[in-house]
Amino acid sequence: MAVPKRKTSRMKRGFRRSADALKQPAYVEDKDSGELRRPHHIDLKSGMYRGRQILEPKDSI
Repeated sequence: MAVPKRKTSRMKRGFRRSADALKQPAYVEDKDSGELRRPHHIDLKSGMYRGRQILEPKDSI
């Protein structure tokens, strides 16, 4: 069984636990459709990403 040789310091323990205080994901308003989307993600309504058509638009069905 692995046993630590030294006690973990408060600083190292704090570094490890810093991910516990993550904030809610940010959303931005899309310039073309006005829908909320995550930064650096495809707009699911229009299917556009960085000015290019990636997916088929959902409203064309």
